[in-house]
Order: sequence, then structure tokens, then C-alpha cells
Amino acid sequence: MNGLILIDKETGCTSHDVVLSVRKLVQQKKVGHFGTLDPQATGLLIIALGKATRFFPYYLKSEKHYTGTMRLGFATDSYDAEGTPTSKITTDFPSETDLQQAIRTFTGRISQFPPPFSAKKYKGKPLYSLARRNKPVPLISSEVTVYSWTISGYDPPFFHFDIRCASGTYIRSLAHDVGRLLGCGGHLFTLRRVQIGSFNVSDALSLEELKTRIKNDERSSYLLPIESLLDEFSTVILNSEGVLLAGNGNSVSSHHILRFQSGTGAGRIGDDKTTHRLFSEDHRFIALSRRDEKKDCFHPFLVIETGNNED
Repeated sequence: MNGLILIDKETGCTSHDVVLSVRKLVQQKKVGHFGTLDPQATGLLIIALGKATRFFPYYLKSEKHYTGTMRLGFATDSYDAEGTPTSKITTDFPSETDLQQAIRTFTGRISQFPPPFSAKKYKGKPLYSLARRNKPVPLISSEVTVYSWTISGYDPPFFHFDIRCASGTYIRSLAHDVGRLLGCGGHLFTLRRVQIGSFNVSDALSLEELKTRIKNDERSSYLLPIESLLDEFSTVILNSEGVLLAGNGNSVSSHHILRFQSGTGAGRIGDDKTTHRLFSEDHRFIALSRRDEKKDCFHPFLVIETGNNED
């Protein structure tokens, strides 16, 4: 199978645990995920099967949408509720106005340090492997973008939030940094990912639901086929000669093209106007290509090679 499965991850399991479970359920080795969720977080996890795993760089760029709860009053070493407190507990909580002003500080393009207990890698090793052994953790800042961050409820010591951000943003670090700025300390209490790009958790399945649908042979109810993916990009329908050329990684020109179909434009990857999907007339995804305006041709750079008998 080639495509995506949307999973609503439960708390307590890792993203890799979900991958292993799906791999066992679909009885297929080539399975991966597009974007890690911490074990205690819940929500949308995109699972890729077969050749769809090659689309990771595109979904990595997609905007993320989270809801969650932050607890004020003390910080922890992991920046979440699973960690050990690293500051004194206080009940001197800020006003909602001060809280609103603090989160505005961390909205837009900001510099952020990852949590010590994170999968961020340093010299090929995840930071958590050092933190768990009480080794010094080298924290290197990176630029991230928080598009919006709003308060959906404030009942000290808890405040509930809604946040939209670019990939690579650590919500735990945001919670930690806000607590530090306010002077009362804070950490992430709960987190749920509700959207990645155009994919919503409302369309996702639990592992148990997926198991049932696989058992009932209801593939169309759980698999987003590879032909439906990356429709943000425009589609070029090729004739048989063009299909043969593109399938072998060769450029195709205007006389190989039967027609064009505009992309949806949804999501941030749709801002790329040079990338196009190449399809056969019978709706097979042949390749991703870049258009050369000067030579009036399309150069395949990622060949999918879906054949007539592709499973």
C-alpha cells in the first residue's frame, strides 16, 4: 500500500510505538510518521506507507495547530508535567492581561531552545539520551515561527491555549519560556495536535478503529491513496510517451502534455509554483517535477513509478 493513514494518538505511547503498531496491522515494512508527538501528547499523527514515505520533506513544512493547557507556579526539567520541579512552587499568579502580554512576546518569528528531554539531535544523538544520564545537554537555539497564540481559558494555575505554528516549534519550550518571563515558572500540562496542514484530527482513527477497518477490508475508509497527496501542486496529465519518459526520470515537453489541472493552493507548500505532479491519463502518480520555463519542459526529480498493477 502507498498512501497516508491519519491516527489519533493516545497518551502514553510514542510516535514510534504507533508506527510499529500500524506496520503490524497492515503487514508492511515501509511505514513511517510525519512529525513526532511527545508520549504524553495526543492527537493527529500522519502515518505514511510505502512510496508515500518519500513525501516527508513536504509535510514537514506544514503548519501545525495545537490546543493544550499550561500550568503556572513552577518549572520542570522536562518542561512538562512528567518532569521533576526545578523551581520553588508559588501561588503568585499573573493577571490575564500580563499573561496575554507575555505570550505576545513569543508570537511571530522567535529564537527558541529545545527542551533537554527532546528528540532533537546533537552529533547524531537525541538530547534525551544525554539528559537521562545526567550528562550536560548542549542546547542550541533555532528560529521558529508562531503564527498565533491565544488564551482560551484562564483558571490559575492553569491556562488553556490555542496555538498555530510552523514545524520545529516546541510547545514545551514556549510554556517554559512564558513561565520564566512571568517570574512564576511554568510547564506544559496537556497538549493535543488537532491539525497538520489541511489534515484534521476529526478525520483520524484510533489504533483500535484502524484495526477494525483493516479486519473488515475497508481500505478506502482509512487509507488516503498516494494519488490524492500533494494536491496543493498543479497536475500535468501526460500522454503514454510522456509517462514512459517521466517514469524513467527523463524530462517531458509540451507535446507530451494532454492537459493541466490547477492545484488546490491549500497549505504553505502550495506557495511553491515551480513544482508539479506528473500523472498518466488513467490517474497514476508518475513523478514530482520542476518546470523549466525557458526550455518549456518538466524535469522529474522524485519518480514515484506507480504501475498499472501497483497495490
